[in-house]
Amino acid sequence: MNKLTVAHAHPFDHAIALQPMAPTAQATAPGSSREWLGHTSPAYANMVGPFGGVTAAQALNAVMHHPDRLGEPVSFTANFAAALADGEFRAHATPVRTNRSTQHWRVDLLQTDSQGVESVVLTATAVTAARRKTWSAVDAVMPRVPRPHDIERAASPRPVPWLQRYDMRPCAGELPQTWDGAEADSLSQLWMRDDPPRPLDFCGLLALADVFYPRVWRRRALLTPVGTVSMTVYFHSGADELAATGEGYLLGQARAQSFFNGFFDQSAELWNEAGHLLATTHQIVYFKE
Repeated sequence: MNKLTVAHAHPFDHAIALQPMAPTAQATAPGSSREWLGHTSPAYANMVGPFGGVTAAQALNAVMHHPDRLGEPVSFTANFAAALADGEFRAHATPVRTNRSTQHWRVDLLQTDSQGVESVVLTATAVTAARRKTWSAVDAVMPRVPRPHDIERAASPRPVPWLQRYDMRPCAGELPQTWDGAEADSLSQLWMRDDPPRPLDFCGLLALADVFYPRVWRRRALLTPVGTVSMTVYFHSGADELAATGEGYLLGQARAQSFFNGFFDQSAELWNEAGHLLATTHQIVYFKE
């Protein structure tokens, strides 16, 4: 994106925009690493650092803009080594192997601190593929819930900027009303979409996969410190299915399987209003007593 385009873009597109850095002659060779300059966005700020979903989307965007990319994303894993500080970062995307129909990627986000020391803040891997039409089926069952326009939008419990960037309408498993340590199930269901509405694409879908509040808050009703360590998203849709979804709502369902010695997992499914399973996701999250 050029500066003019970004200035009039959706807040999400502005947040994930990357500026190509001048490549060396070696870096222009097919299959080489490409480097971009990005910047954190105050619109997607979290309590500590940026919203992890938008950071992951920035890393995926480096793959999406690489001139040697083959096909569309099939899976993406982000490992959050540290929270980004406000300011610039560099993104490296490298196709480490290209086969006939699949391509494997490595992505790093790096930042330089006030002492001039550069360090990695996120590592990621991705698989893209040139899909072909085959027999397809979905065994997962979309939950039966009220339609999104029949549910009130959730009020933001805290003045966290990134929460204002999503229209979330809970169907079940809302945040506890009282933080009293009362245990409950870990299941949540909600309709979600960007605010303002935005046509769905792979980067937007990746970020939406991370909007669920931490399962430990639901399970224990204790506002404990948490942080996602690693998140994987599997894409069960292509560009055509995302285009058909448009600016519509997605139904997300999230649950945990285990809470053990400071870490818990979270799995989730995301469906569009037409009933197409667009993505599934799994992440491991650190929590503190």
